[in-house]
Amino acid sequence: MPGSPLWGWLGPLIVTVFAGFLRFDRLGVPRAVVFDETYYAKDAYALLRFGVERKFAADADKLMLAGRTDIFAACGQDPYCGYVTHPPLGKWLIAVGEWLYGLTPFGWRFAAALVGTLSVLVLARVARRLTRSTLLGCLAGLLLALDGLHLVFSRSALLDVFLTFWVLAGFACLVVDRDRARARLADWYGTSSLAGEGPRLGLRPWRLAAGLCVGAALATKWSGLFFVVAFALLGLVWDAGARHAIGLRRPFRESLRLDWPLGLAWTVVSPLVVYVASFAGWFASAAGWGRNWAQATSNGWVFFVVDSVRSLVHYQSQVLGFHEGLDASHPYQSQPWTWPLLLRPVAFFYESPKGVCGAATCSQAVLGTGTPVIWYAGLLALVAALTWYAATRDWRAGSVLLIYAAGWLPWFYYALADHRTMYLFYALPMVPFMILAIVLACGLILGRVDASPARRALGASVIGAFALLALVDFWWLWPVLTAVPVPYDDWHSRMMFPSWI
Repeated sequence: MPGSPLWGWLGPLIVTVFAGFLRFDRLGVPRAVVFDETYYAKDAYALLRFGVERKFAADADKLMLAGRTDIFAACGQDPYCGYVTHPPLGKWLIAVGEWLYGLTPFGWRFAAALVGTLSVLVLARVARRLTRSTLLGCLAGLLLALDGLHLVFSRSALLDVFLTFWVLAGFACLVVDRDRARARLADWYGTSSLAGEGPRLGLRPWRLAAGLCVGAALATKWSGLFFVVAFALLGLVWDAGARHAIGLRRPFRESLRLDWPLGLAWTVVSPLVVYVASFAGWFASAAGWGRNWAQATSNGWVFFVVDSVRSLVHYQSQVLGFHEGLDASHPYQSQPWTWPLLLRPVAFFYESPKGVCGAATCSQAVLGTGTPVIWYAGLLALVAALTWYAATRDWRAGSVLLIYAAGWLPWFYYALADHRTMYLFYALPMVPFMILAIVLACGLILGRVDASPARRALGASVIGAFALLALVDFWWLWPVLTAVPVPYDDWHSRMMFPSWI
């Protein structure tokens, strides 16, 4: 790894502090329950109190904003008292903030802001590892810090920022595992003949860490399953490619026998273990939805473990039925092929307060949209990455494209076959990999280390101009991303398309 190890950490940490300021500044504003916070902030508090989700009073949002915590409705004869359709891990993380700071807007948004900030650090470090450049690593972190969609979700108590963090962290662990495995093969290559088969690569703790992270993504939202498949495929292809690179005669056969059993255990089995473990509160409570279904439908005694697993499987089948049948129309819904163009963002919050902005008509808004300069540059960078991979088979371009596709293409099926209701923010897990594509393109623009000073200076100027343009675009959007009261005309001028209104 070239460059200074000190600056390899110090640079990303400086960018992370900047991102943290953007995410924590005025975090309690707006003092309202915005968009789907009405579900997750309350579910998180129920988990904190009871270990499972509960039903809420009809005016629970008003009660929370008034500082009260008696927000639960009586269950009556209902033994379960609360049906939810997302796994609990993300809500448990939201609950940590509520435990620390109370049932307040700052409290239920705290965990999202912290995880969103840490995402910037992880992206900066993994980009540095991919490019072997601290400068490009810091650029990646800066672009994520300046993305509007990531900022809005880092300042809201919704699940998608947690999903994004775990996917990104898992990818970072997988890249470290790739480096460690290839180093081990290189050491073996230097002291062994190639007449026999290659070595086993040990317990692969970083591969296990990747599996645990993607398992946490799955335990946050079911769409984490797309990335479980992508990570398993990526890790196994990398293993076979590494054996091929040192000249082993049967690299794919050896990889299948030596790498795949443990690789599949770490990237497929361990995520399922994490998913089941995330329901610990449900297992420990008699009030979880469907908790005793197997007992109720069986004749006689059923062993506790088998009974509990049957109940959990039945609950998951109900959730699957809900998601497959989710086709109700919504004013902010959008189709996945429109997401990269930012054609239909989600309005999280909008009010017209009087006398707070120095104009007769004011607007206070939180618009869930990306920073256009970054997203449209991302489109060009993804095309460049596809071309680059087709021409050179560069593993970095290929891995970025695969994970981006895993977060995007499955939604085409649900749009075309199931007509499912979807939103722009489903694209949030794709954003770090879009930015990695931008950074890889910037590496090509910057030029090789041994390029002429004039060539490097020109490339650096282009990259610097792009970063400055992204910063200006973000600054322009800042008021409508963070509920800053502005005159109505100022708000309207920031609506890029009529569909933003």
